[in-house]
Amino acid sequence: MNTYLVGGAIRDALLGQPGSDRDWVVVGATPPQMLDAGFLPVGRDFPVFLHPETREEYALARTERKSAPGYRGFVVHASPEVTLEEDLARRDLTINAIALPAALADVQPLPAEALVDPFHGRRDLQHKVLRHVTEAFREDPVRILRLARFGARFADFGVAPQTMALMRGMVEAGEADALVPERVWQELARGLMEAKPSRMFELLRECGALAVLLPEVDRLWGVPQPAAHHPEVDTGVHLMLVLDMAAQLQAPLGVRFACLTHDLGKGTTPADVLPRHIGHEQRSARLLVGLCERWRVPVDIRELADVVAREHGNIHRSDSLDAAGVLRLLERCDAIRKPQRFEDVLLACECDARGRLGLQDSAYPQRARLLRALAAARAVDTAPIARAAQEKGRKGPQIGAAIHAARASAVRAALQADAA
Repeated sequence: MNTYLVGGAIRDALLGQPGSDRDWVVVGATPPQMLDAGFLPVGRDFPVFLHPETREEYALARTERKSAPGYRGFVVHASPEVTLEEDLARRDLTINAIALPAALADVQPLPAEALVDPFHGRRDLQHKVLRHVTEAFREDPVRILRLARFGARFADFGVAPQTMALMRGMVEAGEADALVPERVWQELARGLMEAKPSRMFELLRECGALAVLLPEVDRLWGVPQPAAHHPEVDTGVHLMLVLDMAAQLQAPLGVRFACLTHDLGKGTTPADVLPRHIGHEQRSARLLVGLCERWRVPVDIRELADVVAREHGNIHRSDSLDAAGVLRLLERCDAIRKPQRFEDVLLACECDARGRLGLQDSAYPQRARLLRALAAARAVDTAPIARAAQEKGRKGPQIGAAIHAARASAVRAALQADAA
């Protein structure tokens, strides 16, 4: 029985980056031997175990191939006869197919002479290339998404021409047409959280997968916007600037997804009214519904994206609203009940405003103004207002109107203080 450190931990150590979770492969062992050594089984489909002390994952060396028909399942072969090289051959990218004997895993720097690198992953790290290991890459179309995600993480890495050609062929063969929603969302979410999320979508677009997975996003390229407001003109280019601004501002996942989907409606603007996009906000919200259902986007994330899609234009123009208009905006966004979500809405809007060519460093005063207005509205003590209204015999709608009036007065005072 021989154990090796594999994958991301080695890749990141060779790049001098913070370490990934450590994964291990065990060669020459059987499941009973792992159980006898105290390991805990966790894999139903694959022979994976947790270390009894560290809780790190240890997988038996295995080969796998796509089951027929379709791609949803794999035929896995794990036995003591499977070699380390056979196990590495089934991995996605050469930079993730490097191993090191477990006894040397804690040596720093990693002993280069001890690395097991049959597919030249170190060379590709040095030359900054994302390259598939073998033709086994085509067995799992989720690997297209994974490569694109690594492109977002390692933005200065290129994709090997043979690998891009392989991905295009997979898309043309229909391999991306029926991916499991949970796996797609997992990769999209991870890619959105990388340092340069725009790269993920650019690579997916280059191989044709974006048109299959996110046609609502793909159709934004080539759609013009008024140059006076969008110096970059192209809506797809604007979207990529917005995503990278979200990363620059270290926005959470919900904000980044809202940035990705806030302008979907611009892809359906009739050609005869371009470059204007009147009413695109509501069209964006409608398109968002289908996208979120298709990939089973979590409810809290889709609700945030819906508010941003519907209201980002109004938020951009909110500096021209009076107190009554500001309060109506806050109420439409459900900001009084959900102030944290509204802060995320405003952050997404700031990313949108600053995600324009040459305007990356521009101020976004709407955010601070609306947060002050929200604080004033939320500071209103509604209980005595409700009691006073009830004592006068007023009921539900009338009580609500009294509370609304008090909040409007508070917002007005806050805005006047801003203007003073």
